[in-house]
Amino acid sequence: MKKLFILAAFTLATYTTFAQNVDLRRKIEVTGTAEQEVTPDIINVSISLQEYLDGKKKITIDQLEKQLETAVLQAGIAKEDFTVNNLWAYSNIYQKKKNPDFLASKQYGIKFNDLNKFNQILSKIDPKGIQNTNIDSYDYSKADQLKNDLKLKALMSAKTKATYLLQGLGETLGNVLTISENDMSNYPQPRAVMFKTMAADVREVAPSDIDFKKIKLSFQINAVFQIGK
Repeated sequence: MKKLFILAAFTLATYTTFAQNVDLRRKIEVTGTAEQEVTPDIINVSISLQEYLDGKKKITIDQLEKQLETAVLQAGIAKEDFTVNNLWAYSNIYQKKKNPDFLASKQYGIKFNDLNKFNQILSKIDPKGIQNTNIDSYDYSKADQLKNDLKLKALMSAKTKATYLLQGLGETLGNVLTISENDMSNYPQPRAVMFKTMAADVREVAPSDIDFKKIKLSFQINAVFQIGK
């Protein structure tokens, strides 16, 4: 009898604890979205230079690099926005000694805020020394602040939707219980803006194509609200 009483008490306590852990609040779950398109104002471009032979005379990387550095300076590009990305046998002394006609290459990275400066810089470099150029990545300088604004707009959109739906049922909106976000932003894929064309030993640079898509910043907020106060 005593064992039976203990078992009954244990069962009642377990049920009571389970009941207390079950959330019996009435809820409504909604989704809100907010998006905005912006024009990239940070464009990271790579430029590859390569030595070439002009008859028996070699136009060296040092000469081409000097042209590029001067053009970058004249375009008002900050020093920290002009970097060396990669070297191709630039410092390979063995190759240079073994083959006097060995042509070294060097790649540079430039961060632009205005792509009009792109053509300005290239126009001052020996076109035969330009191997290729590419857009590596895009960005927007005020992206973080805009993302926060969009998240808030998406949350308010979710709240407005929940309020409207509950008003149709004669109910009131209570406190928010959970919030989760989903970043659905779309950045345009980097692509070549100039292409290497070769005819014999002459490298000609094709006209640049700087028409690129806008960045689409988009956020989705899933929110769960309590129904009633």
